[in-house]
Amino acid sequence: MTTRRIGTWLSVPLAVLLLAASVQTQSPAQSAAIPAIAPPTFGQYTVGDDYFLANYTQLQEYFARLASKSDRMKVVEIGRTAEGRPMIMAIITSPENHKNLARYKAISQQLARAEDLTDEQARVLAAEGRAVVWIDGGLHATECINAQGLFLFAHQMVTRNDAETRRILDNVILLLVPANPDGMELLSNWYMREPEPTKRSTSGLPRLYQKYVGHDNNRDSYIANQLETAAINRQMYVEWIPQVMYNQHQSGPAGQVLFVPPFRDPFNFNMDPLVPMGIDLVSASIHNRFVTEGKGGAGMRSEASYSTWYNGGERTMTGFHNQIGILTEINGNPTPMEIPLVLDKQLPHQDLPLPIPPQKVWCQRQAIDYILSANRAILDIASRLREDFLFRIYRMGKNSIERGSRDTWTIQPAWIDEAKAAAAKERAATPGRGRRGFEVATVSSKFYDMMRTPARRDPRAYIIPADQPDVPTATKFVNALIKGGIQIHRATADFEVAGKKYASGSYVVKAAQAFRPHLRDMFEPQNHPNDFVYPGGPPRAPYDVTGYTLATQMNVRFDRILDAFDGPFAALPMTPIALAPGKVVPARRTAGYLLSHRPNDAFTATNRLLAANEEVFWLSTPFTISGKAWEAGTIYVPARPKTKSLVDKLAADLGLTFEGVPDAPTGNALKLRPVRVGLWDQYGGSMPSGWIRWMFEQAFPTAFEVVYPPALDAEDLSAKYDVIILPTGAVSGPEGGGERMPSVVPVEFANRAGSITVAKTLPRLRTFVENGGTLVLIGNSTRLAYELGLPVTDALVETVNGVERPLGTEKFYVPGSLLTAAVAVTNPLAYGLDGSVDVLFLESPAFRLQPDAALKGMQAVAWFPTGEPLDSGWAWGQQYLKGTVAIAEGAMGKGKVCLFGPEITFRGQPHGTFKFLFNAIYYGAAKPVVLGRGAAR
Repeated sequence: MTTRRIGTWLSVPLAVLLLAASVQTQSPAQSAAIPAIAPPTFGQYTVGDDYFLANYTQLQEYFARLASKSDRMKVVEIGRTAEGRPMIMAIITSPENHKNLARYKAISQQLARAEDLTDEQARVLAAEGRAVVWIDGGLHATECINAQGLFLFAHQMVTRNDAETRRILDNVILLLVPANPDGMELLSNWYMREPEPTKRSTSGLPRLYQKYVGHDNNRDSYIANQLETAAINRQMYVEWIPQVMYNQHQSGPAGQVLFVPPFRDPFNFNMDPLVPMGIDLVSASIHNRFVTEGKGGAGMRSEASYSTWYNGGERTMTGFHNQIGILTEINGNPTPMEIPLVLDKQLPHQDLPLPIPPQKVWCQRQAIDYILSANRAILDIASRLREDFLFRIYRMGKNSIERGSRDTWTIQPAWIDEAKAAAAKERAATPGRGRRGFEVATVSSKFYDMMRTPARRDPRAYIIPADQPDVPTATKFVNALIKGGIQIHRATADFEVAGKKYASGSYVVKAAQAFRPHLRDMFEPQNHPNDFVYPGGPPRAPYDVTGYTLATQMNVRFDRILDAFDGPFAALPMTPIALAPGKVVPARRTAGYLLSHRPNDAFTATNRLLAANEEVFWLSTPFTISGKAWEAGTIYVPARPKTKSLVDKLAADLGLTFEGVPDAPTGNALKLRPVRVGLWDQYGGSMPSGWIRWMFEQAFPTAFEVVYPPALDAEDLSAKYDVIILPTGAVSGPEGGGERMPSVVPVEFANRAGSITVAKTLPRLRTFVENGGTLVLIGNSTRLAYELGLPVTDALVETVNGVERPLGTEKFYVPGSLLTAAVAVTNPLAYGLDGSVDVLFLESPAFRLQPDAALKGMQAVAWFPTGEPLDSGWAWGQQYLKGTVAIAEGAMGKGKVCLFGPEITFRGQPHGTFKFLFNAIYYGAAKPVVLGRGAAR
């Protein structure tokens, strides 16, 4: 090594001197004096103290204080929450970088989009740019350690002046985000309401910690129904497009402090392979730092169930956008807790390199310190590999553009299984072929060619025709793609592709774009591999649902285009598009208006028409007027003095088409009337109920009332409700729903306490239905059908030694998949649907009708006609579903019971099955009539 003599110093290696000089040289981050800024202290507490939680209001105030005193930090508002609070994001970097934020954001966008760039140009941009890292905390409010850590880490980053901090500030732009402001305010205030510190608890919240969906705010990313998700997606996939994001959660595995990636298999096949490699790279930095600092108890891979298959989580969606998504799950609480002894966690191994001894007292600040170390580990490697991270997101985007521009095949597990079966059949027919020991592992390359048939090519584009049966829902799907950063084109004139004509206004989604993995995941079926603990054993539970194709869930019509094409297409801006106004088609004279039952927003129109005292009918049989065929279920609105102005506004607001008719239709119909809807909820909140509440308050405005268990035990439910909805979780066992209550319910919430019981609630519900009410049962709440004596039985059982029991998971397991069901379209519950529809089956019930079911007024509305209903996801033992009923309606006295086994409103996503619920709301109370010319009789 070269050495040099400086003055009277001894000879010193030149590299050491250069390193010392680089450390001692003042960096831009050090250019201004560091102001004295107090740690986050509120009253007698400093954030991180045991028995203390600061709320969001205090976080806003503290972030504003830091930003006012430091030229390293600025705070911006990125959106509003469901409860109207501002969502803030702290941008932390060096003062010099702050002067050029717009330029660095543009570079981050340009490299992530990877359009019209060469590798050389990308490297020049990477050299100029700054790594962008997103860190958020508190998405799940009861996982409060992470939100508290935001205070302390922001303080560290604006006050520390060590070499590592200066290097980070010079090379990285940190986006620091409290992800659930409403939940943080609720949880912290709930915890601190108790004056005696040792009595404080984060459990027993009276409602969900996100207004509508609680914990499911981390299952909303690809559709972005919630305001908070949309705000986060905007920064993640349109504005900043960070190269690395860190999403903090708790709790960690027992006997450990936390889980840190790498994740277990499977990772989603649509992702670029550089994604899991990048996760491994960043995760290694975190683990290395923990071990270096003596922070034991960090496990990975097999130590938890987290994978990267599911797209809907905040950190998992990143992989479909070529970003490195990091998750941690940590143990901690403001009330000191214990890290218990788990003997198997005391022996070091590859996935737990440094075990931690049991900790009788584990304090909040200890957990926060782990999170702060993880933050710094991520920022450290991002600063050291700044150019690499910027270039690799470009390279992944370029890979996607190249794959979308040529014939490519994404190999699926089902194809591998087919090839294995064909190879095994060939070996059986020609014994003795192949080398000993290689017969199973090695097969002819022709089986590779067998998988890559021309029809299995990945599409070059997807076309969403403008003449959709439900145009507003197709527009909502397109907006979900845009909120996820997907570039959409719209036809400015009619065009033709592959012999099919498309109208102007059709949407074109080209595969040759950087976020191709995400668009494929939204259009193509998921094919989850079989994943068992051991051969013949039980399945290994996935992290979340396995089949969720959004276009399929929303029942959007689209065409896969396998060859290159072009046309009169204009790129849409990266902002959600407004719904195109509908129209009112006049008649020579107008007796009334017809409205298709196909659009989901026809339900909203019906609500408004009935609220305005208009007459609304469902026509019971197909018919033709002026040469145009109309389906059973078509909505008819007789013309009255104010009807025209109402339908004009509905058409403009909802994008619906009303067609005037000169003569009133004749024949059988159902006359609708306004109904009083009760939606079950419970103390602590219910996510399935919350999603329906969101639908009724935000997506499809509907008059309803939330009903808690004590109200369902009232004497005369018919006096208050016409429809009662019990979603999944309302009836979780023979004796009723599970309760989420503290030992003592605060007096102000006493009217929410309790659960549905067979002894007390069931007789009230029976009387309600017999008196003419409609009871809507969804998911596992359909078990009430057995208690009510309806002529149905559980189809997913087997008899062993004369005893009936549920099928074991080693025989039947559907952990969240899209299955195709046949539909009786003439049944009013199915008006507006096709003859088949994909339903979300999540360990759902399935039924068989008893032989006398029809005589007792029980009808199948949707069923599985084959033993292979799987369309997207994983369905082990799906043959058991053949001939079973998914949806049924039953008569009871003057009323109806609607059984929906699948999750027809799951997370506000399956727009294709929303109509089952919408129809159920009005069907039971509708009056059968016969329409004559101009009048009903």
